[in-house]
Amino acid sequence: MEPLILSKPQARKIILHAAGLARQAQFGSGIEAVYRLIDHLGFVQLDTNYVVERAHHHVMAARVPDYEPDWLSELVADGRIFEYFTSDAGYIPMRDFRFSLPVKEGFSVNRKPLTPAETRLMKQVLDRVEREGPLMVGDFENDRLEASSGWWDWRPAKVALERLYLDGKLTITRTKSFHKIYDVPMNLIPLDTDLTMPTAEEFARFVIRRTLGALGIAYVKEMAWRARYVKGNLVKKELEKMVATGEVRTIQVEGLKSAPLYMLPGQQTEVELAGDAFILSPFDILNVFRHRLRDFFDFDYQIECFVPAPKRKYGYFCLPVLVGDTFVARMDAKADRKQKVLIVHNLHFEEVELDEAMIGKITAALKAFILFNNCRDIVFKKSNRADYMEVIGAAF
Repeated sequence: MEPLILSKPQARKIILHAAGLARQAQFGSGIEAVYRLIDHLGFVQLDTNYVVERAHHHVMAARVPDYEPDWLSELVADGRIFEYFTSDAGYIPMRDFRFSLPVKEGFSVNRKPLTPAETRLMKQVLDRVEREGPLMVGDFENDRLEASSGWWDWRPAKVALERLYLDGKLTITRTKSFHKIYDVPMNLIPLDTDLTMPTAEEFARFVIRRTLGALGIAYVKEMAWRARYVKGNLVKKELEKMVATGEVRTIQVEGLKSAPLYMLPGQQTEVELAGDAFILSPFDILNVFRHRLRDFFDFDYQIECFVPAPKRKYGYFCLPVLVGDTFVARMDAKADRKQKVLIVHNLHFEEVELDEAMIGKITAALKAFILFNNCRDIVFKKSNRADYMEVIGAAF
């Protein structure tokens, strides 16, 4: 089959529709919209950074306007989603549970051999959770023998809990303050859940379909990234077979010289965008691959919390601002929860001319973002466009 030729604007629309950003409330409203979103994307990355509301809540609120943070916990408690890894930690639909088994096996077999003492400690920790019920790290005595050497220098009981979680012997839920609660799988995984280990071919094909469904158009490296904890996975080999049988089709984007691109045959290609404004998390599925933002959106973006302070260009935790199919700004913001103020350290506009309607949509998105972060007011510290800020500032 010959490659499907798309213009770059067409490709952007397909990608945004797949990401749930073609319009406000694309998946509806309420807790069912949250489930539909997670079920569609197959994976929503979580992050502990709390400069503004955490990434997993941010992803939901950007797409579900009436979103309530407690809804994720409700869906976990109801056995409809669970927390685990694909390429990173995140929330996954329970119907995909069996495809987490190769990842768990990968964590178990690819770590360095455990010492007898580590094996004994893991058994003791697991026995306690099985006897006593859900436990947190603080429920275990401080068993550190040496002083901590840094942020990630976990004490032995914490290491044991995490290994048991990665191996699939424990599952986790979260407190309201986002601390982990470790529990045995039978308390969180519904009895009718399929626990059959997929074959290597099944796993690879699952990853391909899930990645293409969430990204709309993708490179093979993005599919391989999603399977990165399963060493020797068959993603590339199975992708070739699926292309040959027409289960996946190849794409060419006009003006884009790149590696081959792929799409599911059933992917919607005639997409209309509402032109809505979205303030997005750096860990949003649209933003996690920098090369995609450059290739499809001509947007050079990097989350700078991982960049040394003297080398930052825009700020510590810049949030991409999207209007329609164009990234128009990046906003470095922090929620001062004590004072109930959203502090915008820098609202940097891209070299895109905005009309009155677009500025109005950005202003509305800012007002919603203030409320989402449990703030009542906003303070702007810096911007490169005084003319835009005069209009935006007048609305607050």
